[in-house]
Amino acid sequence: MSNVRRFEAGPVSGWMTWGFKHPRFSKPAPGKLFLGEKLALNGMEVSLNTLPAGVAVPFLHRHRHHEEVYIFLAGEGEFQVDGERFPVTEGSAVRVAPAGERTWRNTGQTPLVYLVVQAVEGSLERHGIDDGEVLDRPAVWAR
Repeated sequence: MSNVRRFEAGPVSGWMTWGFKHPRFSKPAPGKLFLGEKLALNGMEVSLNTLPAGVAVPFLHRHRHHEEVYIFLAGEGEFQVDGERFPVTEGSAVRVAPAGERTWRNTGQTPLVYLVVQAVEGSLERHGIDDGEVLDRPAVWAR
């Protein structure tokens, strides 16, 4: 088994062509792509997302087990958790506990581009670099 899986998402300008079909809604949601199967993820789920200008996620949702981290890469919007609303923009990061009732919207004139990482709450054993090991050989790059 290989220690690496790769997927090329392409330019952000093409992300709106993706569609995610939620079983509860008749129309696919454009601009969402889950990477779990593409990268054979088994400890987290990651999605790439873009929300057009002026569009809002039309429902609240929460999770049974997964905490989520939203990392905003471009655009501006408003996020809501348990009725509390706050602005998000390029560089914002938001963590939501599983029980948090969440939704968000694009309040800007350009697409709101963001990543979402999901993992089972409480499953992380170490933070930061504590899990890494520096190997006793140098990195070699071909010339």
